[in-house]
Parts: sequence; C-alpha cells; structure tokens
Amino acid sequence: MSRVKGGITTRRKHKAILSQVKGHRGASRTRIRAAKESLTHALNYSTKHRHLKKRDMRSLSITRINAATRLHGLSYSKFINLLTQKNILIDRKSLAELAIREPEDFKNLVEQVKS
Repeated sequence: MSRVKGGITTRRKHKAILSQVKGHRGASRTRIRAAKESLTHALNYSTKHRHLKKRDMRSLSITRINAATRLHGLSYSKFINLLTQKNILIDRKSLAELAIREPEDFKNLVEQVKS
C-alpha cells in the first residue's frame, strides 16, 4: 500500500481556520492550535450573545418608555398596569418607537390611559 500525504488537506483546513480568526489579537490569529481554541470560544460567545441581545433591547425599550412616561407624570410600572387594565395590547418595542418618533401620539396614548 502506498503512502498518502495529507499536506494539501491540512493546509486547506488551517487556512480556513486562520481566515475565520482574522480579527483576533496575538497568537490566536497566527498559531493553529491557539486559533482553533479562539474560534471555538468566539462561536460559543456569538451564540450566547445573540440571546443576550434580545434581553438588552427589551431593557432599552423599557428605559425609553419609562423616560417618556415620566415626562407626562406617570411611572413605567403604572403606565403598563393601566395599559393592561384598558386592554391596550401594544408591545414594548412599539411603545418605545412611538415615544421616540411620535411624541404627540405617545402623549395622546398616555392621556387616554390616564382617563
């Protein structure tokens, strides 16, 4: 049986890994073993942070709604409670966008909820 050399395949795999870790710093960008480990961690973090991004965006929406409702004499929790009592079903993302882009309409909504 003849000997098979795997240099081309190995080089191709190494180049693929190195191209994926192009923005990393230090040895994790140049050495294969360190690059593999760095890439594994980076992919795990990207999965985790996709989920954390949703949490952060919800938190940002809540902060924006709170700031807008305080301008009209309500707190966030009281505003959301009044919305649920009046059966007004608007999600927080839409409320935050309304508060930023259409302050007059948001003011009308707060006045409607207050009455």
